Amino acid sequence: MDSFLITIFLPIALAIIMMGMGLELTLNDFKRVRQHPKAVFIALFCQLIVLVSIAFIICKLFVLPPMIAVGFMLLAASPGGPTANLYSYLYKGDIALNITLTAINSVIAAFSLPFIVNIALQYFMSSEQHVGLQFSKIIQVFVIILVPVIIGMVIKYFSPNIAEKLNKPVRIFAILFLLFVVTLAISKDYQKLINYIGLVGGSAFIFCVCSLAIGYFVPRVFGINRFQAKACAFEIGIHNSTLALTIALTVMNSSEAAMPAAVYAILMYIMAALFGAFLNQSEKKESVHNKIIVS
Repeated sequence: MDSFLITIFLPIALAIIMMGMGLELTLNDFKRVRQHPKAVFIALFCQLIVLVSIAFIICKLFVLPPMIAVGFMLLAASPGGPTANLYSYLYKGDIALNITLTAINSVIAAFSLPFIVNIALQYFMSSEQHVGLQFSKIIQVFVIILVPVIIGMVIKYFSPNIAEKLNKPVRIFAILFLLFVVTLAISKDYQKLINYIGLVGGSAFIFCVCSLAIGYFVPRVFGINRFQAKACAFEIGIHNSTLALTIALTVMNSSEAAMPAAVYAILMYIMAALFGAFLNQSEKKESVHNKIIVS
């Protein structure tokens, strides 16, 4: 039963979720890059270069066990999740930019994620432990990420009514599936999680704070308005933990590598909500302050 869950059910379930992401995307989401190229470039640079570098530094500072460090890099390499769109809606960010970033991320991740994980395996695992992702595994990651998204987009293009009807059930399934894989990842290596909870929890918390802060303040430093900076923050801060968990458990066959994503999945929604509330409160205070000055 356990083998069936890992090898068959998890990849199929993740493919359904990635297809659900595709149901919300159109070719116009990729073309929209021309409308705000600066924001897209900065957000992608932060996610692919800055955050991956920070994750590496955190792994070194916390002296994480090798496979957990690899799992942490897997989490850092995972793209933003569709939930970022919801947070942008709740906290008044640029939803269109979120959708654009999600679309581009889902394509780039199919190539960048195996590349980053392979480098992490080579660096953190000793020579006798090293098990790099074979070409067949890289193809598997590519198929898990990109093919279902394309299928979802095709359904959206040819049958928008069907896409609309499927959207809500797939979203509900995505939430339930995330809870399931978090529970599965924890239960498979419960004792190790207890042993490493301080390391994993502390590093995941710091990474979450860094992801949200960098996602917002770096774009602001480069002149991106608050509306779009919020979208960047949620896209960068809310990683696709479901993807990271499933790849760790199926492609890498390691519950240890799944621990960072499992802990992060719990933390990120709380931290993103607090961060969004903080940004909105700061804007209100600044707005009141400006009104007082004008009057």
